[in-house]
Amino acid sequence: MARHLITSALPYINGIKHLGNMVGSMLPADVYARFLRQTGREALYICATDEHGTPAELAAKEAGLPVDAFCAQQHDVQKAIYAGFNISFDYFGRSSSPENREITQHFARQLEKNGFIEERSIRQVYSLADGRFLPDRYIVGTCPHCAYDKARGDQCENCTRVLDPTDLIDARSAISGSSDLEVRETKHLFLLQSKLQGEVEAWIDEHGKDWPVLASSIARKWLTEGLNDRAITRDLDWGVPVPADTWPELAAEGKVFYVWFDAPVEYIGATKEWADQDAENRDWKSWWYEAEDVRYTQFMAKDNVPFHTVMFPATELGTREPWKKVDYVKAFNWLTYYGGKFSTSQQRGIFTDAALELLPADYWRYFLMANAPESDDSSFTWEHFAGTVNKDLADTLGNFVNRVLSFSRKRFGDEVPAGLEEGEAEAELGRQIAELLAEYERYMEEMQFRKAAQALRALWSAGNSYLETKAPWLEIKTNPEGAALTLRTAMNLIHLYAIVSEPFIPASAAAMRSAFQLEGDTATWVTQDEAKSLTFVPAGTPFTVPPVLFAKITEDDLEAYRERFGANDAQADA
Repeated sequence: MARHLITSALPYINGIKHLGNMVGSMLPADVYARFLRQTGREALYICATDEHGTPAELAAKEAGLPVDAFCAQQHDVQKAIYAGFNISFDYFGRSSSPENREITQHFARQLEKNGFIEERSIRQVYSLADGRFLPDRYIVGTCPHCAYDKARGDQCENCTRVLDPTDLIDARSAISGSSDLEVRETKHLFLLQSKLQGEVEAWIDEHGKDWPVLASSIARKWLTEGLNDRAITRDLDWGVPVPADTWPELAAEGKVFYVWFDAPVEYIGATKEWADQDAENRDWKSWWYEAEDVRYTQFMAKDNVPFHTVMFPATELGTREPWKKVDYVKAFNWLTYYGGKFSTSQQRGIFTDAALELLPADYWRYFLMANAPESDDSSFTWEHFAGTVNKDLADTLGNFVNRVLSFSRKRFGDEVPAGLEEGEAEAELGRQIAELLAEYERYMEEMQFRKAAQALRALWSAGNSYLETKAPWLEIKTNPEGAALTLRTAMNLIHLYAIVSEPFIPASAAAMRSAFQLEGDTATWVTQDEAKSLTFVPAGTPFTVPPVLFAKITEDDLEAYRERFGANDAQADA
């Protein structure tokens, strides 16, 4: 059985992430990792903060902190938020770690040894006002392809085209805002991607045929346009330094590796960080080096696809070492806010820290995965969010749990009632649940998360339909033993829901499971035969009624959210 290595695109260090970042990387990776673990697979979920590069230096300067102190602080802030969302990383590292420095420098030495790195003199933008060369992200201007007026010198975030700083129209310094720029000569290291294009194409032909269309089409678009040799060093104070034993002159000048060279290596670096915490029992190389029994899945938004499907595989191939390369790339489109972009500066949209202040994590986890931007962009609106929470979570699941347990306790006491043996209605319900569970499992295996959420909702709805048909509140008047059977069956459904809902809503699932005082109870996945029999919770099992799982979002709540998070302005601009 394959071991599963899972990574999600590294969140950048320069600020709290918005909901689109969460649904496009960490959250689906977590849902998948939880499912694999529950179904008995060995899964290692690795992530880290991406800490090098221009935005980190700019954000640290704005915060009035040294860049290393700023990154350490922000790592802790982001880590706490992801813990609040119940993201089950096996390890959440830092790209500034000694482990990542060591492995990044190793990769560079191997690429140099194999003839895939070349030192070149280039002409680079120099800011007279700032007295320094400006790395790509220190330069902003208008994109020549889509006319977006805040494009960065390395990539336009609007059209996602990779740029050179000299491509920008009306270029200016991101530090001072000065347009007093000139081009001077300096030396940098280049990754000779052009020499690796054929190998990357052959690798994608073999391994990318089963990727989602979004991922494969972006990768092939890059290859069709041709891979260009690309500078992998920058003039910065903060980053993985160029090793002096290989490039003494550049090291003396303080050159560091470009963040997009060292950031993907941090997947390996963070795994080594994880292993170093328990070196006697963990072997990081078994996951990354000659790891033939490992299936590697990456999760990311579409703007990260080129670097993960072309640039990093080219880097790995060029080392001529057996590094594990990705098997499956799960890419996502954008989550928009009323059709427009999330904006920190304009206080438009909702960011992860504010989301947790408002409502428990499970509300967000379920909504985001049920509306994941898989096939196209999805739009977050407060109206849609409230409708989903109220209908699916509060009415369909939460109300089912509360009324079953409350009614049974009122009429039969604090133990699961016995009643009659299962009849045809229960047998039919078992068959239906087993079929729906098989459908849910299939979508989870395929990482089709919207469809998986629909199948999960159908499982919840089946319990409600059974309860409405049997109507124990009426049945108890003429057939108490029959009502006891109905409630016992419904309680077994609650326990089943607790297990199969865990990937999506782990805190609520734990609350449902803890309602029953079962010795040795675990969240191990339910087989279809177990689903048919619905005998998880035997008669006589003590139970409690948990607090309301999901409170409904009111119209007053909605209006307050719209006003606080700029929804009214967003609607007007849409």
